[in-house]
Amino acid sequence: MESVMKPGPSRLRLPYILGLFAAVLAVSLAAGWIWYFTHGRPHPDAPGPLQGLQVFGSLPEFSLTDRTQRTVTRADLLGSVWVANFIYTRCTDTCPLQSARMAALQRDFPEERGLRFLSITVDPKRDTPAVLAKYAAGFNADRDRWWFLTGDKQTIYALIQEGFRLSVEDPTDTAAPAAASRSRLLEPFQRFAARSADALDRIRYRGLTPSVASAHSDSEFLAPPFLHSSWFVLGDRKARIRGYYRTEEEQPMKRLRQDIRMLLAEP
Repeated sequence: MESVMKPGPSRLRLPYILGLFAAVLAVSLAAGWIWYFTHGRPHPDAPGPLQGLQVFGSLPEFSLTDRTQRTVTRADLLGSVWVANFIYTRCTDTCPLQSARMAALQRDFPEERGLRFLSITVDPKRDTPAVLAKYAAGFNADRDRWWFLTGDKQTIYALIQEGFRLSVEDPTDTAAPAAASRSRLLEPFQRFAARSADALDRIRYRGLTPSVASAHSDSEFLAPPFLHSSWFVLGDRKARIRGYYRTEEEQPMKRLRQDIRMLLAEP
């Protein structure tokens, strides 16, 4: 009578260990994807680290509207050093911090008429010049030096994504064929990460990272958050991007001030 060999404990545990490893890897990739998107994806082609002044490309031509109803174009930046960021007035998370940081920069450089600050809304449908003017007043924004800009949504999103090379997404935009086509090209683990991020949007999870901005809608329910970068972008007198700075940390803000002074000292 032949004896039947039973698998040892190590053989029984192997599928369990492999399954656990795959689950941990998938969750880690999901968390990484969320952090990567919500913290912005600056300059994908840039070879160096985000320290020290570099040249990350030039801004394209654009035309937006200031809170004073004045048209602002790329030409208006030529000859000035500038700092840009992206906000929307209903945002209750990262945007107030960003605006407070920008207000501090304005106070730190009170006499620098060759320094401009740009706050570009990612919600132009609601952020009209009048709405932006009210928001700007809360931060004592100088009309001549700190511009709050709105305009055509597609123009703004293209400028952020292709010009500043940062992330932005309107969760209420159902017509997103480009995003849908990208999702079809994702590898299995990336698809899992994307689904996890979408699930977080649907349950309107708040507090995951400081870079996810959310706001209240006109109803009693919480509106899905606009996903956009919380980085500050520094530019020079030739409308070239020279640096990216995280607003959630003090050290990048100190480096930003140093870099502003260096650019202002350039001929």
